[in-house]
Amino acid sequence: MGALHFSLVKLSRGFFVCLWLWGMLSLSCAAARYGASRQKFEVKKHLNRLNKPAVKSIQSPDGDIIDCVPISKQPAFDHPFLKDHKIQMRPSYHPEGIFDDSKVSAKPKGKETHIPQLWHRYGKCSEGTIPMRRTKEDDVLRASSVKRYGKKKRRTVPLPKSAEPDLINQNGHQHAIAYVEGDKYYGAKATLNVWEPKIQHTNEFSLSQIWLLGGSFGQDLNSIEAGWQVSPDLYGDNNTRLFTYWTSDAYQATGCYNLLCSGFIQINSDIAMGASISPVSGYRNSQYDISILIWKDPKEGHWWMQFGNGYVLGYWPSFLFSYLTESASMIEWGGEVVNSQSDGHHTWTQMGSGHFPEEGFSKASYFRNIQVVDGSNNLKAPKGLGTFTEKSNCYDVQTGSNDDWGHYFYYGGPVLSM
Repeated sequence: MGALHFSLVKLSRGFFVCLWLWGMLSLSCAAARYGASRQKFEVKKHLNRLNKPAVKSIQSPDGDIIDCVPISKQPAFDHPFLKDHKIQMRPSYHPEGIFDDSKVSAKPKGKETHIPQLWHRYGKCSEGTIPMRRTKEDDVLRASSVKRYGKKKRRTVPLPKSAEPDLINQNGHQHAIAYVEGDKYYGAKATLNVWEPKIQHTNEFSLSQIWLLGGSFGQDLNSIEAGWQVSPDLYGDNNTRLFTYWTSDAYQATGCYNLLCSGFIQINSDIAMGASISPVSGYRNSQYDISILIWKDPKEGHWWMQFGNGYVLGYWPSFLFSYLTESASMIEWGGEVVNSQSDGHHTWTQMGSGHFPEEGFSKASYFRNIQVVDGSNNLKAPKGLGTFTEKSNCYDVQTGSNDDWGHYFYYGGPVLSM
């Protein structure tokens, strides 16, 4: 009887242990279901904020959907400071100077120039609308969180003079740039050739861009950026895409890529930010380049962007910034990659063409006709152009100047096994 009682006690205890485990497992499963449900709700809510009602939609051959959204319904006007903003349909002033072949217009007059974006093969957006690349659920789910979707990681700007290489390398961002500093800059321009660099890991990217910077390289850095990039994490593929970026607090909370938050006001109906650029340059083959101009309107104070031969895309309102409300204190041009490897290993992600600058034209990547905008709103050659790279054996830069290309540089780096 005693043995039987002992066995029953053991069985009873075992039953309650099993019941407790089952209960905890049920709670865990319920929490997981709630978490998944909550995430799905947050993603859907975010998609509804980003994807505005469209007049029509265009299916791009690369899988993108381009929505033609009424200009007054774009994400910029979700910003509380822009609720009653009157859209400025053209800049009050346009920089003039050397290599300036542009006109002040959202669309060039006369002969239509080729705009190298894939979606144009299947349609265009009408006047009064802007083309927006539709954000998909998978795009948001690839981000570390809904809140961080469309944002860069901190410390992605090269620090030429006061570089902190250990800090930069820990973050994995590496650069090959030319830069100017020590003056007040009211804009920058360059023509850069477009490539399709190979990316080793989906959480890495490769880009080529212009940076306009204000403030220190601490918590208060202001930055306006534009160029081309390959970013599987952001776009879900390896296509080369036109992009812009801005931040007023060193990439912490403000700003984003393209139109993925309120801020940049687009006025152009032809160019979709974040859309694929085609064709791209080939090694020892045809070279394709794009021109980018960013300048400060001396009357209204907004920072305007122009793409190609006179296509004015839109502007960043001056109130978005603190230091850039007046001028930029540094301009940078060049390439950036992310090295996600650790323990002394290095990614084989390419910068630019994936070849060193000494290989020259049709092999290496270039920026040509580099200019800055001065206080009189004139485009001028940069004075005291410096160069910077954290790892010259991986990614390097070489400057030069001549009558055809003005100030220029070649940059980039090859696939390496380290």
